[in-house]
Amino acid sequence: MQTSVTPTHCPYCALQCGMNLTPVPDGDGDSVVEVTERADFPVNRGALCGKGRTAPALLSSRVRLTSPLIRTDGELRPAGWDEALDRIAEGLSRTRTEHGPDACGVFGGGGLTNEKAYTLGKFARVALGTSQIDYNGRFCMSSAAAGGIKAFGLDRGLPFPLEDIPRTGCVVLVGSNLAETMPPALRYLTELKENGGTLIVIDPRRTRTAEQADLHLAPRPGTDLALALGLLHLVVAEGRTDEAYIRERTSGWEEARAAAMAHWPEYVERITGVSVPQLRETVRMFCEPESAMVLTARGPEQQSKGTDTVGAWINLCLATGRAGRPFSGYGCLTGQGNGQGGREHGQKADQLPGYRKLDDPAARRHVAEVWGVDPDSLPGPGRSAYELLDAMGTDIRSLLVMASNPVVSAPRAAHVEERLRSLDFLAVADVVLSETAALADVVLPVTQWAEETGTTTNLEGRVLLRKQAITPPEGIRSDLYVMRELAARLGVEKGFPTDPEEVFEELRRASAGGAADYSGITYRRLAEENGVFWPCPAEEPGGPTGVAAGAGAPAGAGGVHPGTPRLFLDRFATPDGRARFVAVNHRPLAEEPDEEYPVLLTTGRVVSQYQSGAQTRRVDELNAAAPGPFVELHPRLAERLGVVEGEPLAVVSRRGRAVAPARITTAIRADTVFMPFHWPGEGRANTLTNPALDPVSRMPEFKACAVRVERVAGRGGR
Repeated sequence: MQTSVTPTHCPYCALQCGMNLTPVPDGDGDSVVEVTERADFPVNRGALCGKGRTAPALLSSRVRLTSPLIRTDGELRPAGWDEALDRIAEGLSRTRTEHGPDACGVFGGGGLTNEKAYTLGKFARVALGTSQIDYNGRFCMSSAAAGGIKAFGLDRGLPFPLEDIPRTGCVVLVGSNLAETMPPALRYLTELKENGGTLIVIDPRRTRTAEQADLHLAPRPGTDLALALGLLHLVVAEGRTDEAYIRERTSGWEEARAAAMAHWPEYVERITGVSVPQLRETVRMFCEPESAMVLTARGPEQQSKGTDTVGAWINLCLATGRAGRPFSGYGCLTGQGNGQGGREHGQKADQLPGYRKLDDPAARRHVAEVWGVDPDSLPGPGRSAYELLDAMGTDIRSLLVMASNPVVSAPRAAHVEERLRSLDFLAVADVVLSETAALADVVLPVTQWAEETGTTTNLEGRVLLRKQAITPPEGIRSDLYVMRELAARLGVEKGFPTDPEEVFEELRRASAGGAADYSGITYRRLAEENGVFWPCPAEEPGGPTGVAAGAGAPAGAGGVHPGTPRLFLDRFATPDGRARFVAVNHRPLAEEPDEEYPVLLTTGRVVSQYQSGAQTRRVDELNAAAPGPFVELHPRLAERLGVVEGEPLAVVSRRGRAVAPARITTAIRADTVFMPFHWPGEGRANTLTNPALDPVSRMPEFKACAVRVERVAGRGGR
């Protein structure tokens, strides 16, 4: 057993907090590690949340998969690797022969390393020849990505490092409960206030984050677009626009201004429930300091108008000169551990490595040359995540899932579960036997964070190196091994290396010249420099990306590009270098409340669980803190229903029914209920959610749907 300390990163959220791992003996013969503080990493400076501290519990053979499983006579049984891989290759080959390559689907995850995400996209398009690949990151950041590309020509979660947040004058945090979703980041907001800055939190619930705010706005779910437009209306009416900045650095202002002026304050108050005095105070707090930021998360983004909503918040930044300037700008708080890198390198339905577009002939030629294939052999764009899942059992007959659990995480989850059951063949590679894996014909046990080396890209665009600290148990293989072996069985014997650094070297070449250019990044640099911000071309600063100049990083020694911690300080990544306003207008939710379903449901996370809970629900300490689902409702709604604290409560939508204990609190609007989405079974929140899609990003409307709430007959409260 290794005994040295290994500096690495947490396997959970997009902060990718630094931690040290030290192997320790285990009485059951497991290879496990102890987590200790790593103060040298600038993002978390040693701080860790409970999920990070307890992450080693997942390395135990008591909670993880230890052998491939094959379904025989309806039951999953242990099997050898060759048998399991042969079975998967046979299932995919049979589908491809009988129904064509696009009948094979691939569904990835935002927790995969850059090397795995890159290889998965290559596997789908080269080994399977299918266009049908997407990933669960479509459910998280796609609207912010689409909005950022429209406005700036480039999507990177944050265009500045987290360390800039305490140095701005005001932060508007829209739809983020950062205190629970990424607790170590809360210090940046605390430092902001200590430095004299102000914090505005916009959330239908008075969360732990909202309690830290100087001003908390609690709009009706799904009205963030109207709110942003109303604020921009007031900015114009009060003469707070930065006319010189608009003239010199933007385009499209006249149309965007006209759209905003149709959203007068009293109209916005009626839509959102946010009072006109609060709107005016928000504008004052945002505009008076020299610098300010707007940071969004899933609240405004997981809507069927999420791209337009993000665009409206970006318009507010542009109109006031708060983008592409020091300590100012718009940013998205990316959620999943590698949600940023996961969408940059090819597992998204419409993208190739380097954030290249799959329908761009030049991009196809470049990547095809790196892969050694004919550009014409690469399939075109495929279905987005929900559309892919919805097509299972009809157009898509076989599916390979890696690092995702759509049975719990997808909208309209009961329908998705039924579609999974209707497949001719399902294979899942994962660390644990998730609810999705339990439905599979073949399940493959794969290595996890402490047992492998690879890179991730955090919410700042900082590329990081996770280092292997321990040897994986016998019987466990890496995802890269899985893809190499499957590709060989499908007739592609070269081009799928299993060494992560070799894969990364190929990724560097494939991304060169793209928007997300990693060509100047190496494993050595990542280890020595505590991460490198993309774009980082192999050329010197000011190279072909057009955004590196003025990035706020020192020039690299010997012509090495230093990376780009701060984007857009000199120009935006558009053809003319100008940011683009987008004219948008408020529109209702895809599903507004009515007499039958009079209440709005919104969903989210709790501090001690993560995403679908497949991993965190297996950690005793985290389960003790958050043992199960609940329905949060206001006392007035509880009184109308005759519900008491802890009583089982049914929440019913047009898609299904979920039951969980009532949690009565004044921290939520009286017209809204909240459910966390980490649990399967009776309390599965995503049974209820609406798969209505944003027309641009294809993001489902997780954050608001119409429901009714009712007592459960024969099941009284405590």
